[in-house]
Amino acid sequence: MTAEQDFTPPQQAPHSIWRGVHQTLQSDTIGGALLLGATVLALILANTPLAPFYDSVRDFRFGPEALHLNLTVGQWAADGLLAIFFFVVGLELKEEFVVGKLRNPRTALLPIAAAVGGVIVPAIIYMIVNLNAGPAALQGWAIPAATDIAFAVAVIAVVGRFLPTALRTFLLTLAVVDDLLAISIIAIFYTNDLEVVPLLLAIVPLALFAVAVRFGIRHIWVLLPLAFATWALVHAAGIHATVAGVLLGFVVPVVATKRARVQVGTDSEGKPIYDGLAAHFADRWGSISTGFAVPVFAFFAAGVTVGGLSGLAESFQDTIALGIIAGLVLGKAIGITGTTFLVTRLPGLRLDPTVKWPDIIGMSFVAGIGFTVSLLIGELSFGVGSESDNHVKVGVLTGSFLAALIGAAILGVRNRRYKNIALPVHVPDVGAK
Repeated sequence: MTAEQDFTPPQQAPHSIWRGVHQTLQSDTIGGALLLGATVLALILANTPLAPFYDSVRDFRFGPEALHLNLTVGQWAADGLLAIFFFVVGLELKEEFVVGKLRNPRTALLPIAAAVGGVIVPAIIYMIVNLNAGPAALQGWAIPAATDIAFAVAVIAVVGRFLPTALRTFLLTLAVVDDLLAISIIAIFYTNDLEVVPLLLAIVPLALFAVAVRFGIRHIWVLLPLAFATWALVHAAGIHATVAGVLLGFVVPVVATKRARVQVGTDSEGKPIYDGLAAHFADRWGSISTGFAVPVFAFFAAGVTVGGLSGLAESFQDTIALGIIAGLVLGKAIGITGTTFLVTRLPGLRLDPTVKWPDIIGMSFVAGIGFTVSLLIGELSFGVGSESDNHVKVGVLTGSFLAALIGAAILGVRNRRYKNIALPVHVPDVGAK
């Protein structure tokens, strides 16, 4: 079976061009830049005379009604393209649980606890701010609970070249657990009118997909129809279809076996080195997620019509937007830092010696960049295009921007300090001949 036949994005000729694009899209900085660019473009289009064109494209419907797939372009982006993102998340989660940082409970306990605190405290702050706003407003309690790993890692990549490696590992582990919690929240709290029959039918293509990858089948024309069928049936069941992406990722084997493996090189003795299919698919589909799926979702999700300064002021008077901002900026920082501090009071649990408390504080603010998953939960909470949905977008964008700004400032100062330690200034000996 050739590489062109496996479950990978179609490669373009010449192969070197695809390889260069693939490697570029794996860069944390590039991923964040694409996400930011799509967001800025959406905001520009939604607040200029081109707004009717933008709205007409986002609201254009297509797809078979009989399969419950007559969706708008915006819904296809949120329900369909984000399933690719969550498929990659599922692959990475399984890798972490099987062979990664989450395999050892003792090692993983600190960032896991921090992630839980970073979900609970923002939700509590949001509910306190909206306590008197009525039950409708409280539906958005989970919006500030999410961390956008693409943006967060991009900020670290830009300002934190000399930051301790252990801090980046802490953030990545925290973000992985945060994703798992967000997926659970979507599946449990944002599933309405569950249809049992489609849900049970979804088990069939999911099981066939699992069997196929266990036998090492990577043929795109085998796996892609099974994956689409699973996604469509989960969507028809009333569960947000991104959950299907996670389930598909979970059934892919992590450990390389004689049947399910991909050669990635050779060792010093010329013996082949193999990856499991989870790492292989994450590597391949991660580029599609970073370079296409997530930016396109952001483009259609972030296009809020602000309505000038008066419209912006109106949004900031809404407790929904204020609760989101407070949750992302203050809730994440307090929840992550506070939980980490409390857990490290327990015997035998300490921060990595290379990581200091100012680093954790800066990182906790960066984790307040909610964006992708926050926008998704906002749409699930209030419906696309509603007045509350517009206020959600203003709150998410503002809160994420402030959190990124504060976190980048703190980590930038810390980065300069680590840089001075790593690269001491050379003072020439003026007395030397």
